[in-house]
Amino acid sequence: MEIDLQPLTANTRYHLMTQSIIPRPIAWVLTANQQPEGQEATYNLAPFSFFNALCSDPPLVMLSIGRKSAEKPKDTRENIIEGQDFVIHLPGVEQAEDVTASAATLDYGDSELLQLNHPQLVDFPGCPLPRLASAPVAFHARFYEVHYLGPAKQAIIYAELLQLYVKDEAITQDVEKGRYVIDANEINPLARLGGTNYAGLKDFFAVKRPD
Repeated sequence: MEIDLQPLTANTRYHLMTQSIIPRPIAWVLTANQQPEGQEATYNLAPFSFFNALCSDPPLVMLSIGRKSAEKPKDTRENIIEGQDFVIHLPGVEQAEDVTASAATLDYGDSELLQLNHPQLVDFPGCPLPRLASAPVAFHARFYEVHYLGPAKQAIIYAELLQLYVKDEAITQDVEKGRYVIDANEINPLARLGGTNYAGLKDFFAVKRPD
């Protein structure tokens, strides 16, 4: 079947894109809510699968983040642009239910963490925000630049990666090659498909590149 995307509604195109561009990595983003001075900090946690790596020098990733409504941007988008520093987690398959629960639309300042049976936050040395202890991978990221696309002003946020956490069981160092090696099996990353569907990665294999 061939489908002309031009005459379709944005919603129909969205569903076609998210079901055909698969699998997609999930950025599970922790940001600090903007609070009046003197009040205890609260954190926003939300998943985004319009996300990927862009550049290694500088180390940049992109997040595509829409709006809560025509009048209001999503909390994560607002927090990143206002607060600059944030944490991108890559969740494992076992975190699928928590990832989905954190997609709920809440009033600004209400923390999704309270919906997730209080997952443990731990210090992320060098980062002003904590990270989720259960996530196998986490990046300390900082807002770099934003572009707005389309009539809905979708925000394409570019972020610079400053630090990386990988759980100890999943990473080794190849001293001879001067590289680190991350075991995808140990990460067991959660991948986004279309609709309510997720996937894990199976049947890992390697194909040697030409010299």
